[in-house]
Formats: sequence, structure tokens, C-alpha cells
Amino acid sequence: MQQRQIGETKVSAIGLGAMPMSIEGRPDRPRSVATIHAALEAGITLVDTADAYHLRAGEVGHNESLIAEALASYGGDTSEVLVATKGGHLRPGDGTWTVNGSPEHLRAACEASLRRLGVEAIGLYQFHRPDPGVPYEDSVGAIRELLDAGKIRMAGISNADPDQIRAAREILGGRLVSVQNQFSPAFRSSEPELRLCHELGIAFLPWSPLGGIRNAADLGARYRSFAEVARELDITPQQVTLAWMLALSPMVIPIPGSSRPETIRASAAAIDVQLTKEQLDRLDQS
Repeated sequence: MQQRQIGETKVSAIGLGAMPMSIEGRPDRPRSVATIHAALEAGITLVDTADAYHLRAGEVGHNESLIAEALASYGGDTSEVLVATKGGHLRPGDGTWTVNGSPEHLRAACEASLRRLGVEAIGLYQFHRPDPGVPYEDSVGAIRELLDAGKIRMAGISNADPDQIRAAREILGGRLVSVQNQFSPAFRSSEPELRLCHELGIAFLPWSPLGGIRNAADLGARYRSFAEVARELDITPQQVTLAWMLALSPMVIPIPGSSRPETIRASAAAIDVQLTKEQLDRLDQS
């Protein structure tokens, strides 16, 4: 399977976004575990999660625990799997989302994630979302402390603008390895961040690359060019979308959300899709 890099670590060119397995409409635990196992069998070695991926107030870290269970029960080798988790975003359980970027919270959140994942150091830890009530340098400074202490192996940020990317890179002493922002055919406002990551050699991880849980199935109906290219290649518009993203930059690693084995297998197959320049131009202009 085609690989890309996050820092010095090689991962599959497409990752698994595990969030749908823990929020509204989530499947039962056996199907979720089967989906993670299917991703591993397909060669996916990047799994994205966060402590805030849960449904009810009393189950913080539901998604992290699910991933730990799936990795432990998988019959094959998981030593090359990179689990990327995040802290600083909260879900009280009433359908709302809040933020807490205080260093105290981030340190405690990292310790809790370490316990749930059952590891001595988290492979990739990302500051989930800027907190307007906390100076950005304080939040990212806490991530730097976790990195220096060996609690995390690599550091990243999420939902960041170009200025925050540059600031985080400086605060981390050049050790910023990833930026996880929303990006899809429907949401292209993160193109400046994508271009900056390409320039700086930082992995760009688009979240909701297919437009989100509610919109992914209708992608072809809403974007004619993606549907047309899909018919030309006898694949799905969703696979075209992922192949298009991969062609934008070698720093792009999409993380489509999935809660069924068949959907993550289909996403993984997009790695092998080759788009012509003419097709890429059409998709870029759509």
C-alpha cells in the first residue's frame, strides 16, 4: 500500500477516522471492532481518534478505548499502527461541544488518553481546537512539555489557521508534524493551510474528507464532476474524492470516517486510483 509520512513515521496514505463509531448513530461494539480490523487488513496504519469522541457525558474516551480493544484483539501485527489522538475539545454529553486549552487540562487529558490506549507514549497527540480563553502559546506550550517529557512521540494541531501553524511550529521548536483541518469538495477554505503544510513539509490530515456522515453518500449527486470521473473509472465518487485529495500534495493523508468494514475497504482502495491531469483539472474547478 502507498505510504506517506508524518514526521519520520511512515503511514498508509489514507487513514481511518474512527469518530463515527462513538457518536450519534454509532454501531454496536462488535461491528466497530470489525471495522477497525478491516482497516488493518486493508493495510491502513493510521487511526484517528480523540478523547471527545463519545456520546454521553460519562463516557469520555469511548473511541480511544474502542481502538485499544480492537488493536489488542487483532490477530496480526499492529506494531506499525500509528494511533493519533487529540485533547482540548470537550463534549459534555448534551449535544454541545466546548473547549479547554489550559495546560492543566491538556496534561490531565494526555494522561487519561495514555491509560485508555494502554501505551507508554502516544504516537501522535494533537491540540484539538484553539481555546479563545487561553493564549495559543500556552496551549501549544503544554503540548511541547508533553513531547519533551516523552509522554507523546509526535505533536500536531487541529482546526488551525496559517498563523497558528507558524506559531505552533516555532513553539514546538520545528517539531510540528501534522495539521488536522476540515477539507472536502464542499469545504475548501482550508486550502491556504494545505498549501502551507506542503511548503513546510507538515502532514495535512483532512477531516470529514467526504463531507461528513450525513453528506458522504450524496457526494456524487452534489458534485457532478466527481460523479462523471467516477463513471469514467468505474469507481465511486467517494473514491474519486480521496484520490483527488492524494493528488493535491504528498503531504495530504485523508482520514475518512467509517463505521462499517465495507466502507473502509472501499476508502483504502482509493489509494490505487490514478487520475489524469484533465480529470484533476475538472475536479479542481468543480
